[in-house]
Amino acid sequence: MLELAAGWNPPPPHDPMPEGMAMLLSFVRNVFPCLLSVTLATSVRLALRWQTAESERKEMEIQKTEAELSNLRNQINPHFLLNTLNNIYALISFDKDKAQKAVLSLSSLLRQMLYGARNNSVSLKEETEFIGNYVELMKIRLNKNVKIDFNVSIKTDKELRIAPLIIISLVENAFKHGVGTTRPSFISINIIADENKIECEIRNSNFPKNDSDKSGHGIGLEQVAKRLDMAYAGKYVWERGTDDKNEVYYSKIVLYDTQMCDNR
Repeated sequence: MLELAAGWNPPPPHDPMPEGMAMLLSFVRNVFPCLLSVTLATSVRLALRWQTAESERKEMEIQKTEAELSNLRNQINPHFLLNTLNNIYALISFDKDKAQKAVLSLSSLLRQMLYGARNNSVSLKEETEFIGNYVELMKIRLNKNVKIDFNVSIKTDKELRIAPLIIISLVENAFKHGVGTTRPSFISINIIADENKIECEIRNSNFPKNDSDKSGHGIGLEQVAKRLDMAYAGKYVWERGTDDKNEVYYSKIVLYDTQMCDNR
């Protein structure tokens, strides 16, 4: 063992590290943690700024949408009121008693419009009552050649919510294009709802004013399309058109949001 120990030679010492390499290692060892801290701090600061900017952008979009919705409601209400007043004016000339009843119905309608249409959503029950009052008001001035069916079936006890003045615009359109002066005509309005969806299907006789009138255009329905996009973006289906003979116009809306919780 002594011979082995005596014959053992220690390894030669390492060559000294070049001065440049030593300085580089010292720089990395001392500066890199600082650079890492600065990078992390900058990243966090940029992330917070982006989050703040994104929140401000979304808030601006919400405010813009609310302004557009308010503008649409202000346009729909006078349009509806003008049509109704014209109906009552025509009624006064030949039946004052019915005209008085029409004024009472209009008063009820305006009350609902005043307290309901200013909200972004109303109960489906209130909206269907509103539509029912309008239908009854329209019936007063129509002759016996016009058959009107209005049916509502709500298959849940849970309160359902709906954006106001959408369905009534479709009903107005049906009375505008679905009533003939001499020929028999019909208007069918069916509203079916459960917890998952609200369906409204309207079918009526089609009496276009001329060959270019498709009975599916005009300021009222343009506003309906905008209102649907704003209140039910990605949560609705709207089908409309005429049958093969262009004698019946149909409009069917399915709303897949029955609570209006996420809409402004």
